[in-house]
Amino acid sequence: MVSETEGQAAGLSLQPDRQTENAMDSLGQDGTSVTSGKELAEVTAVEETKGHSAPDVFDLKIQLPGGDIVDIQVSPKELVQEIIQVLMEHEDSCHRTCFSLQFEGNVLDNFSELKSVEGIKEGSILKVVEEPYTIREARIHIRHFRDLLKSLDLTDAYNGVDCSSLSFLNSISEDDIGDSLGHENNGKKKKRSSAEQSLEAIDCSPPEYILPGSTERPLQPLQPLTLDNKPPRCLKSLMMSGWNPPPGNRKMHGDLMYLNVITLEDHYINITASNRGFYINQSTAEVFNPKPASPSHLSHSIVELLNQASPAFKKNFSALQKKRVHRHPLERIATPYQVYSWVAPNTNHIIDCVRAEDAYNSRLGYEEHIPGQTRDWNEELQTTRELPRELPADQLLRQRANFKINSDFVGACTRGAMAVIDGNVMAINPGEETKMQMYIWNNIFFSFGFDVRDHYKDLGGDHAAHVAASHDLKGVQAYSDLDIEELYVLGTVVLDYRGYRVTAQSIIPGILDRKEDQSVIYGSIDFGKTVSSNVKYLTLLQKASKPLRIMRHVVLNEKDEEVNLCSSVECKGIVGNDGRYYILDLLRTFPPDDNFLPPKEECTQKESIFRFPKHYRHQLCSLRPELIEYFVQYKYAQFMKIIVEKTKKGDVKWSEENANGVEPQGADVIREACREVGSVVDYIFDIRFNSDVYSSVVRFPESQIHANELQKRLLREAASFLLSVQIPNFIKSCLDHVVVPLDGKTLTEAIHAHGINVRYLGTIAEMISQMEDRQSLDHVYRLVILEIVTRSTKLILRNYLQGVEMSALSAAVSHFLNCFLSSYSNPVAHLPPDELHSRRKKGKKKVRPLENGDSTAWTIMTPADLWKQIVQKAKENFDFTLSFDSVDQLAEKLNLQKVTLLREFCVKTGTQILLREYNFESRHKPALTEEDILNMFPVVKHISVRAKEARELFNKAQVTIQQGGLKEGIVFLNEALLQFNSVYGAIHPEIALCLRLLARVKFILGDVAEALDNQQKALIMTERTLGYDSTSTIQDYVLLALYCFGSGQLPVALKLLYRARYLMLMIAGEDHPTMATLDSNIGVVLQAVLECDLSLRFLEKALETNKKFYGNKSLDAALSHHLIALAYTSKAEFRTAMQHEKETYTIYKALLGDSHERTKESSTFLKHVTQQAVNLQRTMNEIYKNGSIASLPHVQIVPPGVDVLLQHLNLLNGIVRINLSLREVNGSVNTKQLENGDSLDSIEQQLEQDPALPAEQQEADTSEVQVEGDTAQNEDAAEGQKGISEETTETAAEKEDALEKQKENISVEQVEAIIEKQKKEEGEEQKEETAEEHENAVGEQEDTAEGQKKDVPKEQ
Repeated sequence: MVSETEGQAAGLSLQPDRQTENAMDSLGQDGTSVTSGKELAEVTAVEETKGHSAPDVFDLKIQLPGGDIVDIQVSPKELVQEIIQVLMEHEDSCHRTCFSLQFEGNVLDNFSELKSVEGIKEGSILKVVEEPYTIREARIHIRHFRDLLKSLDLTDAYNGVDCSSLSFLNSISEDDIGDSLGHENNGKKKKRSSAEQSLEAIDCSPPEYILPGSTERPLQPLQPLTLDNKPPRCLKSLMMSGWNPPPGNRKMHGDLMYLNVITLEDHYINITASNRGFYINQSTAEVFNPKPASPSHLSHSIVELLNQASPAFKKNFSALQKKRVHRHPLERIATPYQVYSWVAPNTNHIIDCVRAEDAYNSRLGYEEHIPGQTRDWNEELQTTRELPRELPADQLLRQRANFKINSDFVGACTRGAMAVIDGNVMAINPGEETKMQMYIWNNIFFSFGFDVRDHYKDLGGDHAAHVAASHDLKGVQAYSDLDIEELYVLGTVVLDYRGYRVTAQSIIPGILDRKEDQSVIYGSIDFGKTVSSNVKYLTLLQKASKPLRIMRHVVLNEKDEEVNLCSSVECKGIVGNDGRYYILDLLRTFPPDDNFLPPKEECTQKESIFRFPKHYRHQLCSLRPELIEYFVQYKYAQFMKIIVEKTKKGDVKWSEENANGVEPQGADVIREACREVGSVVDYIFDIRFNSDVYSSVVRFPESQIHANELQKRLLREAASFLLSVQIPNFIKSCLDHVVVPLDGKTLTEAIHAHGINVRYLGTIAEMISQMEDRQSLDHVYRLVILEIVTRSTKLILRNYLQGVEMSALSAAVSHFLNCFLSSYSNPVAHLPPDELHSRRKKGKKKVRPLENGDSTAWTIMTPADLWKQIVQKAKENFDFTLSFDSVDQLAEKLNLQKVTLLREFCVKTGTQILLREYNFESRHKPALTEEDILNMFPVVKHISVRAKEARELFNKAQVTIQQGGLKEGIVFLNEALLQFNSVYGAIHPEIALCLRLLARVKFILGDVAEALDNQQKALIMTERTLGYDSTSTIQDYVLLALYCFGSGQLPVALKLLYRARYLMLMIAGEDHPTMATLDSNIGVVLQAVLECDLSLRFLEKALETNKKFYGNKSLDAALSHHLIALAYTSKAEFRTAMQHEKETYTIYKALLGDSHERTKESSTFLKHVTQQAVNLQRTMNEIYKNGSIASLPHVQIVPPGVDVLLQHLNLLNGIVRINLSLREVNGSVNTKQLENGDSLDSIEQQLEQDPALPAEQQEADTSEVQVEGDTAQNEDAAEGQKGISEETTETAAEKEDALEKQKENISVEQVEAIIEKQKKEEGEEQKEETAEEHENAVGEQEDTAEGQKKDVPKEQ
């Protein structure tokens, strides 16, 4: 597909939306998008494409001007424009931009569908006809040429521009996965010799820093680049000539513009772009001579011209195109939102005329691809919301338009906010103080997050103003999700950049022409002193009140008149000049948090235990919407319990009067129950909140007193519910390993999912520190402290940066980081004195909001000062006391890594540092210099536009797969993918989620190639949209390694697992429960390549970690013991293997009972190992005595097969294995698999398939379960059922293990229900075999191992 920048340059702003939608539509519905057979078949992940009937697609031949033919596959619904875009990407025609397509002599309309072209059919030939250039077309051509030259350059991704981002999968795997799939090499697979595949050829030794116990945490491997990664250089320079624009007489000859080119041969070439094409002229730097040079070549493409002028260009450009085409298409497509990298290598800054033009022209005030005007963002945002929504196709079109406009708007706001803070935009009120200045850029309104005009004076001043922006954004998200017709919200983006918070909003038509008090017809502009209302607004807001739990209430205005409101008083309603009803200032959409309001006398004892209510830096603390929903569910359970209890007591009496229309006494019970739970009405359960009830300004009539008391009670109960129920629930989830956070982001998401605000981190830390099981929560406690420290540091940095001039920014940030992380006790700011003086003078001219008064105040900060401030901020904001003297002591006592602190700091503050090794432990010199700070990026918050129908289909697919309907689940997944692609385009985190599940289901059905392909796409998407070092990326690397192992690609599997372990070390360190699973995976794969000693290092570390976090007698520890026993067996160290397997057997027996399948398998293996130990001992004794072993049984040293190891990998990752014959692949799995212990999310989370095992292995390692075919889907079900078995490596023995590892879409209640069910089933299956009998048998075998007994039965 054409890139985003190419689309913009081609003038395809609003029209491309339509094209993209149609393109995405056809991608899913008709199977294959327009593709060259090489690239774009991979762009979308729609699996249905392969199953469509032939008439849906047909082949066309495209004849290029040179006579070459390109074959492409299209569908009747394709637009002609899409074929043009494909040709602009195709290797043979990518250098052409200005052409049309002709069929039988007729020029095709770019925006017509192929089916509308008369006579077009299979095998038809379309001719590419070169068109004359205009200035605009010439500029598009130059931009496209520049994009081709930069197609392999990662500079844009490092700099965070044009939605470029990084993916390192191909560097890690060295393209081996691509070789196995063969999708990029023109469909040809690279033949790998048997020698390459042999185990001896596998280099499986990991780098030293990845080995267990290593304390080295290098940064360089974070961005691994292969040796040939550097793209070939084609030109030294391409610039706009100083002779532009052409004089009038040359315009009359067709000259459009002039270019200067320096070739690799150091030839200086002046090129004329004319309406007929490009040619070299005779101009020099000093003399203008537009006549063609000799020999004269007129080329329609600049590439063709340079091919003739420079042999080096021709050679290198050809090599560049081959590399470009070899890249995975998902690495080349722009992401919807910009992702920034917190580290970057040194890059060379090269001359780029297009970049320069963008910087100084189009990006400052207008969008270049809409001719002659700026974009009216508000009109675009609101118009897309008004699109029809009745039909499913209309909904898709509407959602796609919404998503596209929103992502464009976020990009424009980001550029604008950076321009505002960098001083490139003039304020609309330049005479005001800098904090109060407002800006308009590109039809977007920008304001600072400061308390201008003392609006928030009584609520916390600047602190309140800062948080009000993010609260307002949450309100905008809430009303946007409800999508109420005729009620409009503003496009809103909140950005933090260089210490400033900026709110960017679309502009209500006409609002700048009116005073604020004239515009507002609903709500209040002074926090409730004056209030107005409007019937239309009440009607619209009433629709939102139930889903948002907002109570309609009455307040008094300045005239003591009663005014009805259906929102908080701050919510303002303004009717724009366009007649639309807008609401804004939604900062109090959700009710206040009673725990952080000024203390009240009626504070309950329960709250005072937690030292609540507490003072806070602002009074805008509100409850999260998730907590409100949990609380309402909790109250509803209370409500039903009261009714049941009263009904049981006989309080409800039914009489004959009921038949006569008299109200039954049962209604009294409901009324009483409503009163007890605090329902806002007494005839039905209805919990709602009034956000104004604690306002010091808002006045209520006497009629509201009772309702307000009820509201205060509800808010107290909700705040208490958060402390007494939700926080303990979160800690319990962590203790049960249902929630396993890895970094600050996943921790924040987890507590938010429980409805807990970040300001409760201190309370969580205190509660964990007082627990008996504190050790098994070490990883959570460490993360909570890490988050408290980094967030406190971010708050300090915000004020610190506001006192720094632009010219001193890198020095200031490096000095701050040295004070924060370096062990050097006295870092000095490196600024020459003369620079300090000159900066002071400049600082007085620049009116910036300097918090510290002096622009050089930052230079006096010391590590001790900073740590003191961090401790103070932690106490103020989280009510937590950091009982450490310095960061060094904190890192040492909590086993915190400084590199983890560095990463969290950079991600939270938008700082980008140089990719090199930093020595934070040095006490002789600071760790960073000012050259190490490369950039500051904005941290952007915006609303998310969701594909609701696609998400519903995805959830439906999950449920269907959990119930065993694999084929039906795949159908739902394909439909979901189709809709996700239609809404989001080709790349989005939710598409990656869908692909991840699809890969698992494909793998479970034996389609390894499809599973690898889908998982590879999911991983690249995750790296590019969430970050190459995100926690989701680690999960995807492990899954891809698993599938590679299943397909026999052991070296690739090891590379991927090593990458996952390295990322885990950087993010969380070794001391984490997830690391145990990762180490076990690596250990198992190393056994497969016969590296037993190396394998044991990882497996023993996994055992140590499992014992710490899960307990010595846990199922996880049992599995670790068994894996170690397997490794020792391969080394013929049977005595050690026997000791470990005995531990496994003891744990299984204690937890699962003698009759459980796992216990039996362990017993069988223990007997086998014991037998081999006996044989080995007797052999050694016989050799020692007689030198002969002819009469003795041989010792069997057979390393476990790949199938056995794959089963253990399945078990480690909670994966279900199913072996089905080909005829039953389309059948469905019996739901009995759930009864055998599969968790509700095990298939969604960790599904897997491997080749069929030998019959002996099936009997030894798995239990067989009959699979019932789905007769509705499979006509041969009755016949097929006979010969098909389902293998579940995840039996009830490992079920708790799988449940502990789940992180998505499963509630604590579901987990407990499944475990309870298992316990009952296991209890019924218990047999009467006593533990003593088996222990005696094992004891006898051990005696035999000592050589004390002679008659040992052979293992069957």
